Amino acid sequence: MDDPSIIDLYWERSEEAIAQTDIKYKKLCMHVADNILLDHSDSEECLSDTYLVAWKAMPSQRPKYLPAFLCRIIRNFALKRCEYNTAQKRNPEVALSLDELDDTIPSPDNVESSFDAAELGRIISAFLRKQGRKKRSIFLRRYWYYDSVSTIAEKYSMSEESVRQMLFRLRRKLKEYLEKEGL
Repeated sequence: MDDPSIIDLYWERSEEAIAQTDIKYKKLCMHVADNILLDHSDSEECLSDTYLVAWKAMPSQRPKYLPAFLCRIIRNFALKRCEYNTAQKRNPEVALSLDELDDTIPSPDNVESSFDAAELGRIISAFLRKQGRKKRSIFLRRYWYYDSVSTIAEKYSMSEESVRQMLFRLRRKLKEYLEKEGL
């Protein structure tokens, strides 16, 4: 079933919407959650929560791109769950990915309180659109989906060192871009 038809089912309040969403996007959503959490049952709970939020959100908003809408929801649930879980259960790849971006993205303490997180997202998106498809994909795989460097290297037939270097250069360019934008 195509995305507009699935969204129509949500708007019609048909329970078939959840079933069709599960058929089409469960694997993608679980990939996002599993890369953040070490516990598959936690990922399953995040998936259930994602479907509930999607169910409640659809009448008031119509997502332009359903997979991104769902991934954003499950990613937020998984990050909250990761924060809630003890440090010993936390996925080290997530912590490492977030640490890598610490020097790139300004912390809220360094940014004027009036600065909107959505504006930061818009600026980062603009930066990524200026990158080549491969670089953009690798950046998103690492910092959105939390794929490990070895997984990315395998997927793109690159060495791990090449992936690390590319990510390092992208972070440096992003930092320069953010500074140029006044952050």
